[in-house]
Amino acid sequence: MEKVIIIRFGEIFLKGKNRDYFESLLIKNIKTALGEFKFDFRRSQGRYFVENYNIADEAEIVDCIKKVFGVYSVSVAAKVKTDFENGFKTIKDIAVEEAKKQKCKTFRVTVKRADKRIPVTSTEIAADIGGAVLENTSLKVNLHEFDFEINVDIREDGNAFVYFGVELAVGGLPVGSSDRGMLLLSGGIDSPVAAYMMAKRGMKLVAVHFSSPPYTSDLAKEKVVTLRNIANKYCTPIKLFVVPFTDIQLQIHEKCPSEFMITIMRRIMMRIAERLAERHDCKALVTGESLGQVASQTISSINCTNAVVKMPVLRPLIGLDKEEIMQIAKRIGTFETSILPYEDCCTVFLPKNPATKPKLDVVEKAESVLNVDELVEKAIAEAEIL
Repeated sequence: MEKVIIIRFGEIFLKGKNRDYFESLLIKNIKTALGEFKFDFRRSQGRYFVENYNIADEAEIVDCIKKVFGVYSVSVAAKVKTDFENGFKTIKDIAVEEAKKQKCKTFRVTVKRADKRIPVTSTEIAADIGGAVLENTSLKVNLHEFDFEINVDIREDGNAFVYFGVELAVGGLPVGSSDRGMLLLSGGIDSPVAAYMMAKRGMKLVAVHFSSPPYTSDLAKEKVVTLRNIANKYCTPIKLFVVPFTDIQLQIHEKCPSEFMITIMRRIMMRIAERLAERHDCKALVTGESLGQVASQTISSINCTNAVVKMPVLRPLIGLDKEEIMQIAKRIGTFETSILPYEDCCTVFLPKNPATKPKLDVVEKAESVLNVDELVEKAIAEAEIL
């Protein structure tokens, strides 16, 4: 008996003539995710198989595969010969052995028979295997409300796969199938979730973080790097730019009305992000904004920040509330890092009463005292690439 991991994809099935393109990206991303392990990879009849791996690595391999966008579900299976001439004895033995371990009352057997040379139906094979389980355990059959399921997939090459569970993966589209986006990555809860949401739709990401030393510490930068590294498990490797923002914030603080500080700061961030995006073949900007969550995320504020860029700005969290965003952050593993108490530049020099409904012409007049182009180019020139 050989152990294998079965990988299934979902949405890619709908891609018609473009399916080969999506599959090739998905296979590449799976192999990248499993780069530290030794294994053989095989594709057959709408399934992928990871074989000849170290059994000690099995749980970790499954966990990595489940994080690859485009993968719908994963199962660990026993690969055996179909053994029809011997009454499916090997399959029955595996099913009975696993059934004896179960601390439950009901079961069912599901059989898929791709090998039509076998002269009995899937239903008859399932009944035969179920009979062996009934004879050797105290479990009872219940086809609709079962506690334990025995799955048998009989393939045309004379092999069968026996497995006892299906683990759902993240789904979505393979990263790289939807062009690149430039993510504005803070150290908070929202932007790593935005990265996850856009990567799920196939977008490959580059990220920019704004740092304000000495008002923000090295620990704050390390926190962002950690968030990037967690996101990498889902998004494939993300190049990170750390842009020094202290001089810009000081000038805004000294020269601009306090109620517009956040709006002007965001406008300059968007300009920097767009310049970097253009240089690195990104087609859109991505932010973690949620409508109405803070002063800079009202419709008026968003209109003011959008006005300085030509690229589309994607906001995948725009209709989610904080609790919904936090639940996703906890599920993907970024939440505990995001709440570490290290300030990012957005919390430096906060005004007491920021404008929630800024008017574009008023903001542009307030911003006109700054040499914006010079500030932007200087910040980009001094950016650190991680």
